[in-house]
Amino acid sequence: MIRLILSPAIALGAMILNFVHALGGMTQMAVDAFLLALMPPYRPHLLFKQMDFIGVGSFIIIAITGFFTGAVFTLQSNLAFRLFGAEGFTGATVALSLTRELSPVLAALMVCGRAGSAMAAELGTMRVTEQIDAMEVMAVNPVQYLVSPRLIAAAVMMPCLCMTYNVIGMLGSWLVGVGYLGIDPNVFWRRVWLYVDPSDIWNGLIKAGCFGVIIAVVGCYRGFHASGGAEGVGRATTQAVVIASVSILISDYFITSLLEYGILSG
Repeated sequence: MIRLILSPAIALGAMILNFVHALGGMTQMAVDAFLLALMPPYRPHLLFKQMDFIGVGSFIIIAITGFFTGAVFTLQSNLAFRLFGAEGFTGATVALSLTRELSPVLAALMVCGRAGSAMAAELGTMRVTEQIDAMEVMAVNPVQYLVSPRLIAAAVMMPCLCMTYNVIGMLGSWLVGVGYLGIDPNVFWRRVWLYVDPSDIWNGLIKAGCFGVIIAVVGCYRGFHASGGAEGVGRATTQAVVIASVSILISDYFITSLLEYGILSG
């Protein structure tokens, strides 16, 4: 009877302990990876390989997603502004939404599904086939060799992908707003230049860099600690995508709060 009463509390406590343990492990891995990236031996070819995989390899999906995000948001915004006779604000509204929130968050979620899952699957396969253990036997630091290039590449390429999302999203917005809805192009762009500040773009890029770190750390950590053969690799990959996606959405609130109060943006 007592065990039946205490079992929910025990389960909750275990869940909290697992969360704290995983959070601590991810934080330690991120710190170690950044510090080891500054120490020899340097392997720039690994960094460029990951930058190509994360950045260049994600360009198509970012371009398609960005274009149709800008296009559909223009349709919805114009429908709302038409009620007040303020269709000229459509472009500025789409630009602010893209630069502040939509571009960094949606680009991060796309990269998480594509690159974050690949990181977890690749490192998980290396773990269960004992390739990581072999690196340690050969005195090769697996965190420096495997994690550091992915972490640096994600932190560098995510702002680039976010900016790409902004540009292509505004292209889609312009084509729909001006070409389909008949908004005056001069009014469209004048309102964009008037209401969008450089700080809006800069804040979005800061978010994208933070999200890139989250994607790489979660993906590498789950893959690095995978176990149980092929099933364990699949489980680690699923957990990496889910945890990273939820972490992006949660951290977006806190980063936005900090940026709005000028703590990170100065």
